[in-house]
Amino acid sequence: MRARVHVTLKSGVLDPQGKAIQHALEALGFGGVDAVRQGKVIEIDLAETDAGKARVVVEDMCRQLLANTVIENYAVEIAD
Repeated sequence: MRARVHVTLKSGVLDPQGKAIQHALEALGFGGVDAVRQGKVIEIDLAETDAGKARVVVEDMCRQLLANTVIENYAVEIAD
């Protein structure tokens, strides 16, 4: 199984990297960009064959290491 984890900053948390991307886009002539929020995607190959069990394991990984749940949200996708 493959898991894909999307980690993003929670609403209200300052995103200086997103702001830098927004300014760079404007400098390149891309007008009309009101805001940019950046995040990360983590792909994990798992030996687990049961999607439900895989989700539980990956959610544990997120809470313990992959996401700082105080300031970040995460979403898990499981695929064969």
